[in-house]
Amino acid sequence: MELDELYELIDNQPLSKVFETYPAADNFLRNNRLDDIDRSLPLIDGLKKIDPLILEEFDLTPADCICELAEYIAMLPVSRGSPAELGELMICPGADKDGRPEQAVLVLHPGEVVSLVGPTGSGKSRLLGDIECLSQGDTPSKRRIMLDGRFPGEEERMALSCSLIALLSQNMNFVVDLTAAAFLRLHAESRGRAEPDALAAACVTYANGLSGEAFGANTRLAQLSGGQSRALMIADAALISDAPIILIDEIENAGIDREKAVSMLIDEKKAVLISTHDPLLALSASRRAVMKNGAISAVLTPSAEEAALLPEIRRMDERLTALRNRLRNGEQLGMGKREAQ
Repeated sequence: MELDELYELIDNQPLSKVFETYPAADNFLRNNRLDDIDRSLPLIDGLKKIDPLILEEFDLTPADCICELAEYIAMLPVSRGSPAELGELMICPGADKDGRPEQAVLVLHPGEVVSLVGPTGSGKSRLLGDIECLSQGDTPSKRRIMLDGRFPGEEERMALSCSLIALLSQNMNFVVDLTAAAFLRLHAESRGRAEPDALAAACVTYANGLSGEAFGANTRLAQLSGGQSRALMIADAALISDAPIILIDEIENAGIDREKAVSMLIDEKKAVLISTHDPLLALSASRRAVMKNGAISAVLTPSAEEAALLPEIRRMDERLTALRNRLRNGEQLGMGKREAQ
């Protein structure tokens, strides 16, 4: 909706009606200490009944409030509903670092995992960035992203990039000083999700099932370790976010149960693309895209021989994980039977 239409809506409709259409906009009132305003009235009439010192504190006039609420609503992410609404995302070929045409096409579907492999510097992060911004030939790779058989326009692209793609990078840095529960509750409310408190609690429980040392709902975000932060955001992406495409950059470095994390996202019908150097993750995916010199050189399906290797790779991984956990718990390792096997 255009800003002029939003101004008219806010001017003439009770706040309760505005928030029925835009549930997350109620956060605007909380952010400006206007929680107690009468929602049965239009905003301008409700503001006449509140303490004028509140507006003075934020250096606002009633007219400012209307403008800022309209702009707040206009910036809210566009929800696409369930992930099933996106049938496929296609990465159309661009060019490698030398300008040669990229040869392979990669298509992502809900409910599957694709791994992204290649040496450091081969272009994995560039590909993730292209997908995140829904590139249309305007990045160094010249790739174009197609959604359900069509190329999104510029305005749609800017709106969808907030709601269609969730990127979990190697470094998770929070810029708000909130508890884990408060942060998750705000995200659930911004998405218009029902029972935000229950969703926040579920996310904390799920995250603790992925990470090492447990943390509580009242733990502040700044106190979380890197692994705990990644675990929290994976749970958030699975349970709260309606983004159907999840991009993950090297989950093996997070110190979490990576197979369990991926399974959680698949259970929620997400399409998952994981950049990884981990053979277990690479071979567990339904397909793997191989990066060379900034381009996708091949898209491979695991062979029967690779599938047969997986149980042994998993046993090796479990042994390494057990050794890491013993070291983390302060144990000393000897050359006894347990390590020698």
